[in-house]
Amino acid sequence: MEFGIFIQGYVPGPAAHDSNAEHAALLAEAELVECADRHNWKYVWATEHHALTEYSHLSASDVYLGYLARATEHIHLGSGIFNLSPRVNHPVRNAERVAMLDHLTGGRFEFGTGRGAGSHEIGTFNIHDPDSTRSEWDEVVREIPRMWEEEFYTFAGEHFAVDHPHNVLPKPWGTGHPAMWVACGSPSTFGKAGSLGLGALGFNFSPIHDMKPQIDSYKEGIAGCAEPIGQFVNDNVMVTNMVVCMEDRDHAREIVTRARRGYLTTLVCLYHNTIPKPDFARTWPEPPRELTEDMLDLAIESGSLLCGNPEEVCEQLAGYEQCGVDQLVFGVPGDVVTPEEALQNIELFGKQVIPEFDRDPVHSTTRYREQAVPKYERYNQPPPQIATVYNSLRG
Repeated sequence: MEFGIFIQGYVPGPAAHDSNAEHAALLAEAELVECADRHNWKYVWATEHHALTEYSHLSASDVYLGYLARATEHIHLGSGIFNLSPRVNHPVRNAERVAMLDHLTGGRFEFGTGRGAGSHEIGTFNIHDPDSTRSEWDEVVREIPRMWEEEFYTFAGEHFAVDHPHNVLPKPWGTGHPAMWVACGSPSTFGKAGSLGLGALGFNFSPIHDMKPQIDSYKEGIAGCAEPIGQFVNDNVMVTNMVVCMEDRDHAREIVTRARRGYLTTLVCLYHNTIPKPDFARTWPEPPRELTEDMLDLAIESGSLLCGNPEEVCEQLAGYEQCGVDQLVFGVPGDVVTPEEALQNIELFGKQVIPEFDRDPVHSTTRYREQAVPKYERYNQPPPQIATVYNSLRG
């Protein structure tokens, strides 16, 4: 089991309307990624969200990930997600962004795809029917690998077109291309992801132990994948959760039961309005549901969060492995965690917990990429005699 963190430009409260506070929040999350890079974490996922006040001010994630590429050495940097709707991002621009990040990260970029967080976000681009983006995703996700391979790319589809041959540049770096993922919600979407050979990004509301049907659906789908979308199969289920790991278990438990903890969840319920949520979940502006000391142990037992000292967290994680999780990702920072506590949480978990569950220094997606096999002809028409033209210009 591999581990990652999730960042999104979370700027809660009045700070969301203060550019200095917004600036500080974005740089503070970058510091968390640098800390994770130093302490065994393998992945960071950065959102692409638009116009989601307080919840996420990280809209230009490609720019942010390029910044992180120079500040890190080992951690893989993922788009969680790039929106594939041509009305949001033209497919050629997405292909270009992914390949450029592949170069700038030295092959550490992970290409997560999706359709947007909810009706409010996609409404920013005058998209008023969330279901209309489904066929867009289906069309675009198949075309981007063609853009990476072909030198004379053309396409005439239902949702976008490239009328005349163009060479989409740059091409991905080295062998293959970045691992491809898709955001998943329902069991059917998990199964579809598997059947296409894509990794599943389970940005889930449910406790981990309730995710087993979705994971099983994915594994069934990927077992039958004969023709992956990309050049290789990315057999990976990522799911999200929360962890507070401190040297002192009482400190960890005190953090989780602080007032206002869960404010972020009320924003998730507000903006992710196209995803089913539990009946007990509260939606902004409702106040968050407080977690009492009595409720904490039930939450840990149900797989809603991990909390305690490193030894306790290791014991809690054993059940997660049994669910078939390939990658477990935690959102940071939490609602009421200080910057110092957030850094301590990442460092302690990285040093004392991750080595107990992830003993392979190589990322699973790196190993899958090594198996990449090209799918398309590089030239679908006679190539130009580049050397001859170049030499004639020199002469």
